[in-house]
Amino acid sequence: MISLDDIEDMTCLTREEIAAIAEHEHLPEVNASALGEYLMHLHRGPQQVQAMICEDIRDALHKDDVAHARALFATLRHFIAEHPEAVRGSG
Repeated sequence: MISLDDIEDMTCLTREEIAAIAEHEHLPEVNASALGEYLMHLHRGPQQVQAMICEDIRDALHKDDVAHARALFATLRHFIAEHPEAVRGSG
């Protein structure tokens, strides 16, 4: 049987990036894994993932959850380092 770890390992995203998509879209992580992998292969999909993470950071800051905002910011930094095409204005 395929586990959630197996599914997440088949994507080009980290578990933190998948968790951010799941949080943003209110999805279980298995569905967020599929959505994230799909988006990463669309023309502006990486930019959509980047926007989701940014919106999660804003939401955390509005809730005064600075620790979660910091964790999401670290996720965003790693995502942009691994996927520079996600930066708005690129390509």
